[in-house]
Amino acid sequence: MLAIVCPGQGSQSPGFLSPWLELPGVHEQLAALGEAAGIDLLAHGTTSDAETIKDTAVAQPLIVAAGLIAARALLGEDATTAMAGLSVVVAGHSVGEITAAALTGTLSQPEAMAFVRERANRMAEAAAATPTGMAAVVGGDPDEVLAAIAAAGLTPANMNSKGQTVAAGTLEQIATLAAAPPAKARVIPLQVAGAFHTHHMAPAVSALETLAPSLTPHTPRVALLSNHDGAVVLSGAAALESLIAQVSRPVRWDLCMETMAAMGVTGLIELTPAGTLAGLAKRGMSGVATVAVKTPDDLAAAQDLLAAHSASKEGTL
Repeated sequence: MLAIVCPGQGSQSPGFLSPWLELPGVHEQLAALGEAAGIDLLAHGTTSDAETIKDTAVAQPLIVAAGLIAARALLGEDATTAMAGLSVVVAGHSVGEITAAALTGTLSQPEAMAFVRERANRMAEAAAATPTGMAAVVGGDPDEVLAAIAAAGLTPANMNSKGQTVAAGTLEQIATLAAAPPAKARVIPLQVAGAFHTHHMAPAVSALETLAPSLTPHTPRVALLSNHDGAVVLSGAAALESLIAQVSRPVRWDLCMETMAAMGVTGLIELTPAGTLAGLAKRGMSGVATVAVKTPDDLAAAQDLLAAHSASKEGTL
């Protein structure tokens, strides 16, 4: 089985979409996605500086659009239908779960961009209310790491693997953790604007609940995993509920990887802006072949991995 995964916020870098604009149709696709999101994604993906694209209101739509562009380049105009012919499971980390929802046909692309626009704007507002942030805790005993995070008053917002947990809370709480890190662990502040996936984001959840009735979610056409518990989502309504709730509850990417392993995943493709999730898979999913699609130059390797997993449809629902 093949896994197609979609990265989260913090994976973007200045100009990372520039090489994609050399492909036929990408300029028009990015312009349309930007119109749906209400921002100039063409500029933000090519010429905006690091500080500009760090802004939550910019970063989240940019990352979702990037994944959709890479998926189209890899799978063709109708990526969802193309995946239905594969043995495949799809998952996204944090905002990447919106990309995954669009790829599996759970939300249309315009709905996904409308959703991420509201999510990004409301999360940016919530982050501005109190100075908050996130820090990765790498290494250390998992139990000791969780205890240190709790002792500092922080939330384990992203449990990415046994060796990497992201803590979130106020800047003072993060400073407390950094001053007394768990044994054999490093505390690395992340370039994000707030304490995502914690109670600090509750106002954004309320805003998305208000948006929900305007959306028409469909049952995923291929297996889609929830960030909440790593389980396969069985209905469009459940997928939308997961997307809304994950804004203020931890991302359990460790459980998503456990599910992929249990499903028999032997290959993993990470869509643009790629690298983080493929790296986690290399360390946490023994024997799984990975391709991080960072630029169009990586498409050939990804297509080879696709071809090796095109014989069956075990991953469809």
